[in-house]
Amino acid sequence: MNVYIYILVMALVTYLIRMLPLTLIKGKIKSRFIRSFLSYVPYACLIAMTFPAVFYSAGNTIGLIAGVLVAIILALKEKGLVTVALAASLTVFLFSFINP
Repeated sequence: MNVYIYILVMALVTYLIRMLPLTLIKGKIKSRFIRSFLSYVPYACLIAMTFPAVFYSAGNTIGLIAGVLVAIILALKEKGLVTVALAASLTVFLFSFINP
């Protein structure tokens, strides 16, 4: 029975977190600073969730660092997401053979 209470509380908290800003802020946000700040929130959350996991995904630290560097370089050259992901994965894979 306690599991259902936990699930209900989590659902309510999640719902409130998503619905309160929509109900409390009715007009368009006019502040350029706040709009600029909010535009970077999805990227910051994505980085905060994925970046630490990158360094714990395989045992070869040098290969992981090389993969991250390849991904950063390709991203700065404005390559596509699939290209960046495949190149970074291939780099880590190749480094696992070079430096086991």
